[in-house]
Amino acid sequence: MSDESPAPGPKTPDERPPATRVVDARGAWCPGPLMELIAAIQEESPGAHIEVLSSDQGSRQDIPMWVQKAGHELVRMDKENGFDRYVVRKTH
Repeated sequence: MSDESPAPGPKTPDERPPATRVVDARGAWCPGPLMELIAAIQEESPGAHIEVLSSDQGSRQDIPMWVQKAGHELVRMDKENGFDRYVVRKTH
């Protein structure tokens, strides 16, 4: 018998931490959703989860690239009906 516990699996939506802030940028054009995310990141403390809703297709590339470059964590990216949902964890 092993003393090691199994590695935790992916969290279900109910187990994910709630967003600290929701930025509804639907209807805003590039670079609006990214600029709103950056402003929210600057105002929050490390560990905060910012959820961004964006209907701009440019965000699909811009947000993940910026998050990686800035050293934060893209927790998830989901396609919804007519928009995308991004959850970003501020790491520093």
